[in-house]
Amino acid sequence: MFAETSSVDGVATPQEKDLGSREANGQLVVADHASLRERVSHFTWAWFTLTMSTGGISNLINAQPHRFNGQTTLGKLVFIIFIVLLLFNLTMISARFILVPRALKSSLTHPTESLFFPCMWLSFAVLLMNAQAFGVPSCGAWLVTTLRVLFWMYAALTFIIAVGHYHLLFSAGRHMSIHSMTPAWILPVFPAMLTGSVASAISASQPFDQRLPIIVAGVAYQGLGFLISLIMMALYLSRLMADGLPDAHLRPGMFMAVGPPSFTALALMGLANNLPRGYDYFADNPLAIDVLQPLALVFSIFLWMFAFFFFCIAAVACIQGWKELPFSLICWAFVFPNTGFAIATIDIGTQLRSEGIRWVGSIMTVLLVVVWLANLGFQVRAIWLKRMLWPGKDEDREGLKRKKH
Repeated sequence: MFAETSSVDGVATPQEKDLGSREANGQLVVADHASLRERVSHFTWAWFTLTMSTGGISNLINAQPHRFNGQTTLGKLVFIIFIVLLLFNLTMISARFILVPRALKSSLTHPTESLFFPCMWLSFAVLLMNAQAFGVPSCGAWLVTTLRVLFWMYAALTFIIAVGHYHLLFSAGRHMSIHSMTPAWILPVFPAMLTGSVASAISASQPFDQRLPIIVAGVAYQGLGFLISLIMMALYLSRLMADGLPDAHLRPGMFMAVGPPSFTALALMGLANNLPRGYDYFADNPLAIDVLQPLALVFSIFLWMFAFFFFCIAAVACIQGWKELPFSLICWAFVFPNTGFAIATIDIGTQLRSEGIRWVGSIMTVLLVVVWLANLGFQVRAIWLKRMLWPGKDEDREGLKRKKH
């Protein structure tokens, strides 16, 4: 079940030769033994998909419309787990680059691993949203100010990173073929797009004079991310029509296409609901909010169906190939994009005052928590069985072929 992924050329890189792999007849063969140093040296950016998903689950628990005893405590507990995992990831990725300094450059130009670099920034976005949900009610005004400062820093850095990352991918000399296109190509702009989601989360607690600029920035960034992702999804559908479904081990990544419309929907509803009534522009145009809020809801319903279409395409593809589906970090795409989908569902139900839709959101939450727990178990198992953090097994691999007996 846990098959190795082979590449096209079978040529070993210097880094792989140093870190536990060996050559035989010009082909790279996965090592039988690896030291702790070698295993740490294969800690990739893709590990931040774990923190994205864990933070998404805590945010989803907080958004539940059907309250239960201990709900806030449970959400805080998952949030604490998220913080511990985030610190662990930051420590391990730093250790990798200290042990192998050239790995930083190679990780940002590698055709597979580089696409996961934005996952670290997505984890920071989730951190800000959870800090708003669980921290502001307890900490008071100082955290409101801190979140505002961090928001503007995040907005500036993620825009620079989106431009820089795509430029690096365009000019790195190792261009990716359209025939291998997956929704992961959206990831470089995803952190910038989530600026809109962060804005919708933190703007409610901001004073009016600070709230309106945050909302305007949130709409602008959300539009940027969604439009780029829309172009990418057109390419993605073209690739599916021309070349068929991805290999089974890549199919969980198809759920990434669910993220952009879902997070855009929940961001638009949140931003519209947080508009400062009677302030500045809205003081001169008092009916504007009464127009913008229904429009945001209608457009969010429009986007919800778009997300549902991609959800179904991904689900059918994964069910079809489940026998050949090994666990890898890409399997966290089962969770994170769908947390946005579930929260958007809950928000639409709340806006429409539909108990049925809200229950659909609650059922989605339960299923996502189950998948999150299952993924945690599979990840621990994969590490124990040397199917992760092992030469030739992680997202930094290249030039790998099966060993012939």
